[in-house]
Amino acid sequence: MRLSDFFTVKSVPQLFWSAPHPLMIRPPLISFLLLCIGLVIFGLGEAFMIAAGIGVSPWTVLAQGVSLYAGLSIGTSTFLISIAVLVFWIPLRQLPGIGTILNAIIIASVIDISLPHIPVSSYFLGQFILAVLGIVCVGLGSAIYLVANLGPGPRDGLMTGLQRVTGRPIMWVRSSIEIIVVLLGWSLGGVVGVGTLLFAFGVGPIISIWLFSFTVIFRRT
Repeated sequence: MRLSDFFTVKSVPQLFWSAPHPLMIRPPLISFLLLCIGLVIFGLGEAFMIAAGIGVSPWTVLAQGVSLYAGLSIGTSTFLISIAVLVFWIPLRQLPGIGTILNAIIIASVIDISLPHIPVSSYFLGQFILAVLGIVCVGLGSAIYLVANLGPGPRDGLMTGLQRVTGRPIMWVRSSIEIIVVLLGWSLGGVVGVGTLLFAFGVGPIISIWLFSFTVIFRRT
C-alpha cells in the first residue's frame, strides 16, 4: 500500500451499510443508522470550525459574499446557494434521497446543540487544533454518510456528480470545488481566515483518506 493510494479514490464504495438505492422509502436499518451517525459527526465538525474562530468554511464565505453583494441575510444566501447547487445536480444526474433532507436537519440541529458546550481557546494553537479536528470530523462524517447511499447533501452531491462525470479522484474534485468557492466568496467580500484555507485544501484529502480506509478495512473482514 502506497501513500498515494489514499488520494486516488474515484468513487464512494459499496460497503455493509450501503443501501441498494438512494431513493428507497424503507432503507435497511443499518444504512439509516450510519447515515444519521455520519451526519451527527459532520455537524460536530462544523461546530468545531465555528468555535475555533479562525475562519468559517468556504461555503459560508460564499454566503457572506452573496449576502453583501445582494443585500440578503446570510441565512437567505445560504438557502439560495443550496438551491442553485441542487439545480446543477440535474445535468449531473445526481439522485437525492432521505439523506439529502436529513443532511440539513441533522447538521443544523447538531451545530445548535453542541456549539454552546465546546470550549473556546483564546490562543491560536488551541484554535488551530480545534479547526483541524473540525475538518477531520467533517471528512469522517461525510465518508460515513455517503457510503450509506441514501442521498448526499447539496454540496457533497455536487462533488460525487462531478467526480462521476470527470472521472477524477474525489480528493481533486472536492478540493477544486472548495477553492473555487473560496475565491468566489472572497471576490464578493466574504471573509477568509486560516481555518477557511485549512478547510478548502484539507477536506478533500480527508474524505478520500476515510473512504479508502473504509474500503480496505471492511472489504477484508
